[in-house]
Amino acid sequence: MSIESEEPPFDTEEYDLLVVGAGPIGSMTARFAARNGLDKVLVIEKRQEIGTPVRCAEGVSISWFDELDIEESEDFIKSKVLGAKLYSPAGNTVTIGKEIAGDEVGAVLERDIFDKRVAMMAAEEDVDFMLKTQARDVMIEDGKVVGVKASRMGESFEIYADLVIGADGFESQIGRWAGIYDTIKPKNIMSCFQYRLTDIDYDPDYTHFYLGSDAPGGYVWIFPKGEREANVGLGIQLSQLDGSKTAKDYLDEFIDKHQGLKNGETVDMVAGGVSVAPPPESVCMDGLMLVGDAARVVDPITGGGIANGMKQAKIAGEEAAEAVKKGKVDKKALSRYEERWRDRLEEKLWRNFMAKEKAVELEDEEFDMIIDALSDADLSELSTESLLKKIGEKHPEMVESFEEML
Repeated sequence: MSIESEEPPFDTEEYDLLVVGAGPIGSMTARFAARNGLDKVLVIEKRQEIGTPVRCAEGVSISWFDELDIEESEDFIKSKVLGAKLYSPAGNTVTIGKEIAGDEVGAVLERDIFDKRVAMMAAEEDVDFMLKTQARDVMIEDGKVVGVKASRMGESFEIYADLVIGADGFESQIGRWAGIYDTIKPKNIMSCFQYRLTDIDYDPDYTHFYLGSDAPGGYVWIFPKGEREANVGLGIQLSQLDGSKTAKDYLDEFIDKHQGLKNGETVDMVAGGVSVAPPPESVCMDGLMLVGDAARVVDPITGGGIANGMKQAKIAGEEAAEAVKKGKVDKKALSRYEERWRDRLEEKLWRNFMAKEKAVELEDEEFDMIIDALSDADLSELSTESLLKKIGEKHPEMVESFEEML
């Protein structure tokens, strides 16, 4: 059990399972693979420290913690919220309880601490970790992935494994090197920028989402980190950026318009991209599986990927262990993984992708109408069908273009 090996593996070192990427999804995948009977599991991570830099708004539901055998801890749960508030450009507001608000509402994490804790859970199952280790290419023999070429501190070497799992994020090089998919279209990428602000005035009992032209094709978020501290950020559809303004420019303008935020002090900032593409036709090939953001399971509406990825990780670890123990790691043998995670996640991913495609076409006035229609509705359930029904009762003309989503 080790979070860091002193030396790189020998050229011929072979593992039952190699996971590329030590984010929480990679670590959780390795944890469940080891728990289900694999003795030699290695996770490699290109950075020198697990969990940093944080590239996440950090909002999650914690309803799935029990399923993954994660104990809540004040160490990594910074705050809990009662629900979410959605704002239209005109200031119309709807409040949604955390029970139905989705996988990005409920708690706000300290991701660097959370990521390390998940890695420790994996290490407790005798998973090994190797940091500052960069995958450089996949090795393919007779159409089967057999390992990766890697480098660490100037030394190049090869790591062989019965099965490789790419958990290397939405920019996944493993998926591209293996030919599972190509680049993502700009309309399916969100450009994100976030500040961590302190000494601000806002309601810390809720997460806050602002829709419309403040963040074209996306939204602005405020995720509480304390009474007077929060992550304040936005995501903008990459194709909506014409070069005249950056995501940071949009966020600065939004903050400047809100008195409770404009005098806050910045203690951290982060920029990055998020995939809001639909899942690919397959996330497996002979000797290889993809999981998490690399498998395109980020929610296309919210851009949140932790919850979906962690649920998928448990399935991936279980199925990886079964495949390796049986000595059958071809694409057909890995189809059970595809079936299980798609049964769990795919319908919602596609439905939300379609909703995202419609939402980016809406004008500010239409967002005003939607939030107005929902503001006095009984939101005891939250589904595409129930929302459209409530909107249709007040603005039937808006629902016609969304009918295919039903």
